[in-house]
Amino acid sequence: MNPLPQNMENALTGSQSSHASLRDVHSINPTQLMARIESYEGREKKGISDVRRTFCLFVTFDLLFVTLLWIIELNVNGGIENTLEKEVVQYDYYSSYFDIFLLAVFRFKVLILAYAVCRLRHWWAIALTTAVTSAFLLAKVILSKLFSQGAFGYVLPIISFILAWIETWFLDFKVLPQEAEEENRLLIVQDASERAALIPGGLSDGQFYSPPESEAEMRKLRPRKVN
Repeated sequence: MNPLPQNMENALTGSQSSHASLRDVHSINPTQLMARIESYEGREKKGISDVRRTFCLFVTFDLLFVTLLWIIELNVNGGIENTLEKEVVQYDYYSSYFDIFLLAVFRFKVLILAYAVCRLRHWWAIALTTAVTSAFLLAKVILSKLFSQGAFGYVLPIISFILAWIETWFLDFKVLPQEAEEENRLLIVQDASERAALIPGGLSDGQFYSPPESEAEMRKLRPRKVN
């Protein structure tokens, strides 16, 4: 016999795979499908995923922690009122910590606006804040005289730098991949439920039976003896 053409083999293979997938979809319990869909839709109705909420909490922690360190620095170096006037009113790039606090405010506003209010699903906002933070801190450490002002000259720039890069890592490796995976699962479950709804209910084994043969039919089927 001649072998089947290549296109016919591909057609048969595709048909077999489609029938197999339909059998798999039909084997899924419809109750489980509806429960999964409702769970995913419930997450969408919350407006923000759990991992994104954790990210926003960490961004808030970034602002509060830098603010706390700055207030401690103000209180240590001669009282809050005098030091605040010196660092804010008489701002000096080479000796003031006020710009590091403003940098934390900048990160907080951009990231909360992008990933909590606008629910952005891209990395450009976190890339902007991290790039600005890194460039500014590197320039300030090189040009300023913070190291001659005690331990806070080391602590505030290092903490701000580390927090900015932790936010970048958390968004890029946790928030965006996990949300994309959840969305893909939702699409797969919805597609499976739609295909299962198009398939008629499976027939049970009891619907296929052979009626018992009568005695007369059994006699007809028996071979006759030839004399």
